[in-house]
Amino acid sequence: MKRRFAAAVIPLTVAGLVVSACSSGKSSGGSGGKPVFKIGYEGPLSGGNAQLGLNMKYAVQLAINEANAKGDLPFVLQYTEADDQGSGDKSPAAAQQLIDDKQVMAVVGPAFSGATKAAEPKFADADLATVSPSATSPALATFGWKTFFRIVADDNAQGPADADYAVNKLGIKNIFAIDDASAYGQPLEQAFENQAKKDGAQVTHQSVPGTTQCQAGSGNTQQYPAVATTIKNSGAELVFYAGYYCDFALLAKALRQAGYTGKLFSDDASLDPKYIEQAGASVAEGTYISCACADITTNPKAQSFVTNFKKLAGFDVSVYSAEAYDATNVIISVLKELGPKATRAQVVDKLRTVDYQGITKEVKFQSNGNIAGSAVYIYQVQNGKIVSLGLSS
Repeated sequence: MKRRFAAAVIPLTVAGLVVSACSSGKSSGGSGGKPVFKIGYEGPLSGGNAQLGLNMKYAVQLAINEANAKGDLPFVLQYTEADDQGSGDKSPAAAQQLIDDKQVMAVVGPAFSGATKAAEPKFADADLATVSPSATSPALATFGWKTFFRIVADDNAQGPADADYAVNKLGIKNIFAIDDASAYGQPLEQAFENQAKKDGAQVTHQSVPGTTQCQAGSGNTQQYPAVATTIKNSGAELVFYAGYYCDFALLAKALRQAGYTGKLFSDDASLDPKYIEQAGASVAEGTYISCACADITTNPKAQSFVTNFKKLAGFDVSVYSAEAYDATNVIISVLKELGPKATRAQVVDKLRTVDYQGITKEVKFQSNGNIAGSAVYIYQVQNGKIVSLGLSS
């Protein structure tokens, strides 16, 4: 069975009811005098990359709703959120918003690597655990933040896997690699480039800052036609883009308009129907996209999640929805074990030894906060839909 990602349409009535139900509790206490524990979500909820954030937001809410519905918690869970637009500039303020709410016991996110790098020092100072479903920059695990955890493999796994697939599976020998100058895109491109060269390919690299239209970048939205001409004249058989779907869509359109006929390849930040919508189905057709996330729709144990997510969100599960669901449930499992007198610091300590079977994987963390184990999957745009091709190797 192939995974198909549907375009996202969010009914305002559904979204409004969800937020009201999940976040309207009083700070004085929960049902029957139980304490209120909040799980925060930090990610892009507005701006050019908002859909990536919404994919995760509703998964967090679903996990909280399900846990409360079981009726066996010694506390009441509530959802709260902070919008950082995926920006390192806005992330510290978003983090502080969650930190200042003393009922927030842990945070799912931040979603983006640059936002995580900017916000995590604040979370560490506050002893507030963060479990990211999607931040993949390898550098994030090197700063010694005791509060940092992530449930996806980092780009030291994704970049080389992408290169191996391009060179060894697709037979590509001449590659033009572009990064968006972000804390996410740059190390991913470098990991890809290094492996592609080891595999015997020629790689030309250019750093092109993300645009103001798509994220908090400095690039001009009219920059891509010139970049596309350079790529076409290079003779590259494949373009690898390390960045987010909004800018990748602009580049893809410019490439096809310039007459470039080679293959397109990008990363998990482009694994979203919005890429097809913004690039156009004919432009996006055939694009390869990688992700350290499995095709959850083919997992028999995850079908209730797939169904209930759509009921709640109004659109199908998409990139990192399942990972956000697992991240939330890991936090909930820790809170249940600690009980109604849990503290933020205790949550951090307990996460270090957690062993939780989620719908995406068994969740165990290494000492640096990285997930134990890694796997990378390849997807492709076929007939206007994103479908899974399976493991990269």
